[in-house]
Amino acid sequence: MSSNPVAETVASLMPRAKAELTELVAFKSVADFDQFPKSQSEGAAKWVAEALRDEGFQDVALLDTPDGTQSVYGFLPGPAGAKTVLLYAHYDVQPPLDETAWVSPPFELTERDGRWYGRGSADCKGGVVMHLLALRALKANGGVPVNVKVIAEGSEEQGTGGLERYAEQHPELLTADAIVIGDAGNFRVGLPTVTSTLRGMTLVRVKVDTLAGNLHSGQFGGAAPDALGALIRVLDSLRAEDGSTTVDGLTGDARWEGLRYEEEQFRKDAKVLDGVELIGSGAVADRIWARPAVTVLGIDCPPVVGATPSVQAGARALVSLRVPPGVDAAEAAKLLQAHLEAHTPWGARVSTEQIGQGQAFRADTTSPAYAAMAEAMSVAYPGQEMQYAGQGGSIPLCNTLASLYPQAEILLIGLSEPEAQIHAVNESVSPEELERLSVAEALFLRNYAAS
Repeated sequence: MSSNPVAETVASLMPRAKAELTELVAFKSVADFDQFPKSQSEGAAKWVAEALRDEGFQDVALLDTPDGTQSVYGFLPGPAGAKTVLLYAHYDVQPPLDETAWVSPPFELTERDGRWYGRGSADCKGGVVMHLLALRALKANGGVPVNVKVIAEGSEEQGTGGLERYAEQHPELLTADAIVIGDAGNFRVGLPTVTSTLRGMTLVRVKVDTLAGNLHSGQFGGAAPDALGALIRVLDSLRAEDGSTTVDGLTGDARWEGLRYEEEQFRKDAKVLDGVELIGSGAVADRIWARPAVTVLGIDCPPVVGATPSVQAGARALVSLRVPPGVDAAEAAKLLQAHLEAHTPWGARVSTEQIGQGQAFRADTTSPAYAAMAEAMSVAYPGQEMQYAGQGGSIPLCNTLASLYPQAEILLIGLSEPEAQIHAVNESVSPEELERLSVAEALFLRNYAAS
């Protein structure tokens, strides 16, 4: 990184950043209170609130959102007449999954091979620390030249929409000229990237029932309808032979215009096993950024260990459907539910329930904020030009903010590059990326103030 006062300040703050991320990662802030204590999420929220107060933020508040979680808000006033920038991150995290598969404990930040490992280190507690670093660097080098609002969400990973509903009920709270969503990531380490599109998503539970109760598979198997078998058949109907998503009424032939994603690089990033084919057709970028994608997230059925020789009377699954910009998530959910119901075999009883939804998002990359970010990225990443990529994941709040504040310019950056393995075991963050993106965000705020 080329030498400049902001970069030098961020570099000097990295030991403090590691200590703070260690504290924040230690909170088991999974916003599923059937699995993890609510007190852990509340503790993380209080940590963020205290960090904002320490930086001079005013009006710091823990916002009780309609889904039973808390979002943290604060306002840092800038010079008179200055523009206002909203910085977003979330402090809630995905469950750690199989903790025995982690090389180091998921809620203990651990340095290994030049990366910091821990649940939420990249997604998105690292984003909270990134915002703090950027603001500290500016304060040490002439001051923060814009008004800054920070919002840290408490249930982004659950898709339950608490902050979205709260923002709709209090539209004045998050008004801003520009919004930086710190929950995306570079295309790869060292390549500065803004995310210009996000796929939307819907979550649907499907339940299949065939019998009044389980039956002996020897006595009744072969004629008694197997609910688990019926569920497997209906789930299989969601994919073509090549693995492409096939939901009745949902098109899947769009193409991505922009950054290419080579298949070999994708295989490496996704850690696809040797000999295993990629699914779908078209370019990789088409498949993951421009087309719908269905995933079976879980199935309720007997585990292998302890299973009995029984014909199953009932079974259910949780299905995720990602949809690209231009496709309404609510309509896609209806199509998915209709497909599941139409393809359930043998006259089995089937019920579906939508439990989560987020709309797709497309940014206006021609806005002044993008020019300011491109200039900042070129300094933070010498010799690199800012790239535009899609993101297969969803950030439902983006569309809410775009709807509430149509004049606001929305940018998505963050620490979730492929090596971070967000949502998987052994999630990690690159401290070099944390440092460079903090510099970029600080310089963006300065550039945007002058634009």
